[in-house]
Amino acid sequence: MISHQEQGAGCGCGLPARGASGVSDAPPDTGVGVHSIAQAHIPAGTFVMGDSSGDRNPADGEVPLHDATLSAFDIDVTPVTNDDFARFAAATGYRTDAERFGDSAVFHLAVQAAEAEILGSGSGTPWWWSVQGASWRHPGGRRSSLLGLGDHPVVHVSWNDAQAYCAWAGRRLPTEAEWEYASRGGLAERKYPWGDEDVDEGGWRANIWQGEFPRTNTLDDGYLTTAPVRTFAPNGYGLWQTVGNVWEWCADWFSPRTYTSAAVTDPRGPAHGSARVLRGGSYLCHLSYCNRYRNAARSQNTPDSSMGNAGFRTVGR
Repeated sequence: MISHQEQGAGCGCGLPARGASGVSDAPPDTGVGVHSIAQAHIPAGTFVMGDSSGDRNPADGEVPLHDATLSAFDIDVTPVTNDDFARFAAATGYRTDAERFGDSAVFHLAVQAAEAEILGSGSGTPWWWSVQGASWRHPGGRRSSLLGLGDHPVVHVSWNDAQAYCAWAGRRLPTEAEWEYASRGGLAERKYPWGDEDVDEGGWRANIWQGEFPRTNTLDDGYLTTAPVRTFAPNGYGLWQTVGNVWEWCADWFSPRTYTSAAVTDPRGPAHGSARVLRGGSYLCHLSYCNRYRNAARSQNTPDSSMGNAGFRTVGR
């Protein structure tokens, strides 16, 4: 993978990172866009935040367990889709970080590009290929399109890009406390949005990797990469696919020590940092490599990084 992506922060789950955060060409904060995604109302309350299952990744800072008290908020029941993002891009002329940089990270089995457009792979994550021309419009590279993917989550969008969409739509990204509270769906201290049952118990419950990562995916859940946002079953609050499918950007700066000094009420995370929080895992998660398709799991990446397995959902201001 080319150097500007290898210089980023060390990211959990092998997420490829760019270097220093770039400045995106975000539209003015007008809040005049049409955001048509259905909303779930999340009631005010207190929950136990962090991992209580024992499956935590020590470097990710999923502990100590602590109470977090949140005000009520409304959140998208699905991630922002390709159709949603296309309306924003058409209305504003916005160019994403991937489009401005000219490349983005694509999982090697999903690449659709000429050989000359494959710029390299990550030294520690050879399954991620930096592909020239890959973007939200061309998720596998220039030979791919969004045909049939309108209701799939938009990918190859950076944290900067998500912020730009929010500014246009009069929305904001969820804090990671809000994200976790909503993902739990009203179930206290459970591993997944549906409880503690395995992801494949009684039928597939999320879009993750099956088979031998990263070479062979048996497609038992039906998908190599993204699935439509309303696939499988929603949680108790009506949210679809908060775990698996795509990582979701949150508002907070990332620190592995966040929970040691977290605010008790409406926590917002550290005041400064070099990487932003990602939540929920993706279609590449597998027990042999990444078990972060859990409510409490945390990851991170630099704000201008983009890849084929990360998107976002929004909350009302």
